[in-house]
Amino acid sequence: MQPNQRPVPAMTHLPRPVFSRHEALAPGSWTEEHTHPWCQFSYASSGVLGVRTAAGDYVAPPHFAVWIPPGVLHQVVNRGRAEMRSLYVAPEVAGDLPGECCVMEMSPLAGELVQRISGLPVEYDPQGPAGRLVAVLLDELAVLRRGGFRLPLPKDRRLVAICNALQENPADPRNLGDWAHHVGASDRTLARLFVKETGLGFGLWRQRLRLVLSLDALQAGVGVTEVAMAHGYESPSAFIAAFRGLFGVTPGGLRGG
Repeated sequence: MQPNQRPVPAMTHLPRPVFSRHEALAPGSWTEEHTHPWCQFSYASSGVLGVRTAAGDYVAPPHFAVWIPPGVLHQVVNRGRAEMRSLYVAPEVAGDLPGECCVMEMSPLAGELVQRISGLPVEYDPQGPAGRLVAVLLDELAVLRRGGFRLPLPKDRRLVAICNALQENPADPRNLGDWAHHVGASDRTLARLFVKETGLGFGLWRQRLRLVLSLDALQAGVGVTEVAMAHGYESPSAFIAAFRGLFGVTPGGLRGG
């Protein structure tokens, strides 16, 4: 395997309708792209989780989770250290859960149930108290609120080059006119493609990228002013306003400060 690559669990079936896994993820760890025939619910108990699919990046800071339906090609990545609790859920018991990838905001009850179920035997009694606990968890997951932690990704090679550069340096101030010269396309063409492939104009897409990338630094305890400057904002107040506009909470509120 390559440096920091995590192995994908070699499983062909689930021993029970809901199977729990707990992993401590080192900074920069990642999996290769893969699919599986069950649903996956990955919850960040600390740190920030990232899931990349063809539709975009889904990011889960603490108290959020990423839901992945069966058959979706994805890879799990994280920039910093993270603690991940995952549930593998058989499709036949997931009928009330979303049919597409999304980020879900954990409720206190859901967090407690995930914690309890992680301590069950692998082959718990589905007809006994453990099975009833799992049923309550599935009901709770089905009513969780969606979170706004998604970054749509383009496929055009010119846009991909721009996006990769901005992921490396989110504070890069270049506008589309500057990027047009760099990638060999007109700024009008790039503007049209950004909307077509991501549903967002370039400015809004870059803002969302900056805010999503800021989550790791915030969770690592870096001050808001330093995070704002490192992610292309001229002032902490502008960063806080943009953060609240996308995520519905201030940076301090997200990390409990």
